[in-house]
Order: sequence, then structure tokens, then C-alpha cells
Amino acid sequence: MTRETILIVDDEKEIRDLIGIYLENEGYKVLKCMNGLEALDYLQKEEVDLIVLDIMMPRMDGMEACMKIREEKSMPIIMLSAKTEDMDKILGLTSGADDYVTKPFNPLELIARIKSQLRRYKKFTNKLVVQDENIIEIDELLINTSTHEVKVGDREVKLTPIEFSILELLARNKGIVFSIEKIYERVWKEEFFKSDNTVMVHIRKLREKIEEDSRKPKYIKTVWGVGYKVESL
Repeated sequence: MTRETILIVDDEKEIRDLIGIYLENEGYKVLKCMNGLEALDYLQKEEVDLIVLDIMMPRMDGMEACMKIREEKSMPIIMLSAKTEDMDKILGLTSGADDYVTKPFNPLELIARIKSQLRRYKKFTNKLVVQDENIIEIDELLINTSTHEVKVGDREVKLTPIEFSILELLARNKGIVFSIEKIYERVWKEEFFKSDNTVMVHIRKLREKIEEDSRKPKYIKTVWGVGYKVESL
């Protein structure tokens, strides 16, 4: 069985080594580097399944690195930061991250989040023979749940695993309104906390990618005071 490869990007050697020890004990292959430029270089040479990416780093910080990675790659990215403000979390998720963990963190919690992201990613990148039930079409929006491909007309749209999971959930249940709480629990498989605005950030990014005008969404509709839905067009 091929070991999954995790890239740890952090300018603090102690953090890299700590996370690396826990990951290696779980059987993962670990790569380490200390800034965003080194991470981009690694990704040109190595197949990486998930990235643990610190925000505050010299030369190229995690935000910029994440945005550059997302231009070509869709593997899960978990942000690390000593900042705890909601706006910092929103910026991290907006730049393309799938999850956000604040320092100091419990290494066991981080490992659990890594495993969760990898399970989700493997589910949607499993290359199967495409059957009819793997294709969801809504007007010009086409979702292939087998190959994790999304197109709007002739334009291919690159989504993160979380964005894809949200879109698939809503598209498979056209006309049904999902609350923020239900979306979080169905996609993240975790208990929802009222102060968490993670879902709204991902919905906004998803709209920016698939909607012609994200301010007047065609596919993902807001039902004020209730939640979100995808309508049949």
C-alpha cells in the first residue's frame, strides 16, 4: 500500500519536527520545508497528497503560497496560524485552504483533521468508469462526481475538495434548502458551532468560481434566514 505524502511548510523547525513525528508514527511519508517558495519548488518535483501550511513565513507567506498552489493543484491544504481572529480565518479559507488550525494546537487534533481531509480527497479523486449517476447537470453546470470535474459551459472550474463536497450536496438535492449547520455537519462530519462562519466563506468562494455574477447567483440560491439551495433550471 502506497503511503500518502504530507508536505509540512513552517519556518519553525520545532513545529515541523513535531508534526513530522506524529505523521510518521501514523505511517505517512513526510516532506518538510520552511517557506512558500520552497513549497512551490517541492510541488514541481514531488507528488503530495496534503499540505500543512503555516501563514506567517519569510520570503513567501502561506496566503500567497496557497493562492499560487490553487492555480494548479487541488489537494487539501490545512492552514496553521498563531492568529485567532475570525478575519484571519476567513482570509485563510478565502485563499483556498480547506481547514484552519490555530497555534498552539493539539497534535492529535491536527492528525485527525489531516485524516478527515485525506478521506474526503480520495473519495472525489478516485478514477472510476463514469456512469450516468456520476453526472449531475443543471443548465450549463456539469458535475462529474467520479472524476471530481466541474464545468460551466466549456469552462473547466477547479474546486477544492470542500467546495466540491458542498456543491455536490446541494446539486444532488435540488430544491432542498440546507441550513449552514446541516451543510457543515454533512460535509465536515463534525459538530457545528454557531460562531463558525466557515460554510459562508466556502459558499462565497464557490459562487465566485461557478457563477457568472456572484452577486446575483444563478445556481446556489440563498434562502434568507434558512440556508442555501440549488434550484432545477
